[in-house]
Parts: sequence; C-alpha cells; structure tokens
Amino acid sequence: MSRGPLALVWRPDTGNPWFTKVKADMPVQDMNQIVGQYDLVWITLDTLRYDAAQQLFESGRLPGLARFLPPDGWELRHSPGSFTFAAHQAFFAGFLPTPARPGRHPRPFAVAFAGSETSTRTTCVFDTPDIVSGLAGRGYHTVCIGGVGFFNKTSPLGQVLPAMFAESHWEPGFAPTQARSADRQVRRALQCLQAQTGRTFLFLNISAIHAPNRHYLPGLSEDTLQSHMAAMAYVDQALTPLFDALAKRGGAWVMICADHGTAYGEDGYYGHRLAHPVVWNVPYAEFLIPPA
Repeated sequence: MSRGPLALVWRPDTGNPWFTKVKADMPVQDMNQIVGQYDLVWITLDTLRYDAAQQLFESGRLPGLARFLPPDGWELRHSPGSFTFAAHQAFFAGFLPTPARPGRHPRPFAVAFAGSETSTRTTCVFDTPDIVSGLAGRGYHTVCIGGVGFFNKTSPLGQVLPAMFAESHWEPGFAPTQARSADRQVRRALQCLQAQTGRTFLFLNISAIHAPNRHYLPGLSEDTLQSHMAAMAYVDQALTPLFDALAKRGGAWVMICADHGTAYGEDGYYGHRLAHPVVWNVPYAEFLIPPA
C-alpha cells in the first residue's frame, strides 16, 4: 500500500477491519461566496457508516448521488458525536464531521467564540449561538424535516433541535419504522420549497437507515449490515426528486453526511453511542447543484 495517512475501516463484504489510505481533503469552498447566493441544503443520513456508503458507491448502487459525488466517492470523516443528539448539537454549532487526517481543517460554518483555530477567511462566521439562527439573520427561511426521535417533537427533548428552525415538520410516516419514510420526507421538503420564493436553508434528517431497517431486505428477522446498505440504496432513489427540484429553483449548495455510524457485531459491539471506528467513521460530501 502506498504511504500516507491511513484509517481503520471495516469491509462490509467480509466484516473484517482493514486500513485504507485517507483521501486528500476536498477543495475548500469560500462559504462567504455561497451564503446569500444559493439555497442551502443539509442532509444527515442518520446512522450511515462510511464503509457501507463507500461500498455502495463503488458497486454502482448510488446512481442518484453518483451524479454529484467526486469520482472516488465519499470523503472519510470523523463524527463529533456517537449518537444523533450529540452529533447534531455539535453540527448546529458549526462543528461538522472532521476530515480523517491530521491537521487543522477549515470549517465551512462557525459561530463566533474566542480561541477558534479552524475559522478562516473561507469560513462563514455568525455572531449567534448556532448556525441556524445565523442563517436566519442572513435572510434565509429555515426549515427542518425531522426523521428520528430527536426530531419528532412528541417530547420536550424531541423539540430541542426542531425549535432552532422557523419551520419544522415531523409525522409518524417520517419515522425509521416506516419503509417509505424517505419518500414522504422528500415530498414534504418539496412542498416547503414550493411555498418559498426567497433563499431557504433546508435541513433534512433521513431516518430510513436507522434501526429498524430489516424491512428493506424481505425475510430478515433482525437488522444486518446488508439491510443497512439496502436502506441507503433506497434513500438514494428517494432523494432524486429533491435534487431535480433544487436545480429548477436555480441551484443549491448541498452538504450530505452521516451523523454517526452503527455496529453490527464488530468486536462484539452493537448499535451506537459507543467508541468504535464503525461509529466514528462517517461519509461526507458537499457539492453545488447547478441551475437547470
């Protein structure tokens, strides 16, 4: 193997760990040139593992996203949290998944605080407690389409993250127990976009990959890494109408990533909210959808 930074990942086809060379960081985009010029869309693929996402890309099972991802697929990053609430609290404070290589990496968004070492001239910095209210102050209408329980607004805890947004939506059909949840979430997102003529910040928490996902492979009695991957293949086709609509609206800057991964028996671990490479290693991409 060529020399360079290495990361420990798991191979979905064998379930065994292996080391892979870490790709170079994607080019740094000056977000001060993006904010105000385009709609902003942020999609979190709840629980999606990097190894699963990359194998899906390499095997041609993500044709929708392949139109926008780099030729070698997803960038490997480290999540700031091992479960949804922790990760998203960090995200909305401007701490996104970090490139899986040594060094200080410029952040696209940040909130102002003393001592920040990763806010640079390319970082869009807000003097607010979170980037959602920061974007609202820049004239964006902020919309949240919830998915997993931390966005369902049915409890005080489930209201914390959606309350950051001017407009938020959740219904039982968006939950991970529903096999067509991503289609329903995208339909609601399209309705929200159609109602807005100005710049919009759309946040979409995709729940389909989260447990339970066994229904994406009929006959299974429990979730597996293969049903996890089948769920993401379904999500890929469900997102296509959203990307097409964004192009027709005049283009959009899109960030898409997982909040964390999940374990399916690696080293005896199951689930997440634990420290293991399959939980910390997440896929990340950002791209500009050009006007149609």
